[in-house]
Amino acid sequence: MSAEYLQSMGDDFKKVIAGFEKELTTVRTGRATPQLLDSVSVHVASYGSAMPLNQLGSISAPDARMLVINPWDKGTIPDIEKGIIGSGLGLNPSNDGQIVRVPIPALTGERRQELVRAVKKMAEDARIRARHVRREYNDLFKELETEKEISQDDLDRFLKKIQESTDGCVTRIDELSAAKEQEVLEV
Repeated sequence: MSAEYLQSMGDDFKKVIAGFEKELTTVRTGRATPQLLDSVSVHVASYGSAMPLNQLGSISAPDARMLVINPWDKGTIPDIEKGIIGSGLGLNPSNDGQIVRVPIPALTGERRQELVRAVKKMAEDARIRARHVRREYNDLFKELETEKEISQDDLDRFLKKIQESTDGCVTRIDELSAAKEQEVLEV
């Protein structure tokens, strides 16, 4: 039973890291990537609801400074433009009636520093999520020891494994954060 808990804990730590990696893809580094628009929600008047942009058309990056959105329904082009402008990404789309072009402007030094601060905040949030996982499993194993399902020696061994897993997760978060910060600062 304890092995199942440890396996579940490992899965939870993997989810923390995967969530952090996904969050990092939304940080603009000066290069165009379709994932940059993953967080954009578009209110489509003709459908009467808000939808993720990637469900309204295909997004591609033909070069390092341009994203192209080819909507499946050409009538949604004005809504797509409004959604991108309102997303807070600082992007100004344009269209030719068939596709939406989103030029990716070069980052200023000040904007790069803002993005680095945002990456550090995301990393700290991910570390907090990792510590929540640690606390959850520490409490679980302490409860098992209280109920006499495991011995004190087993509890000590499990707490040590939990701490090692937490340290590994935090180290991976720090590595990803440092790599993203370097990418953002690269001119």
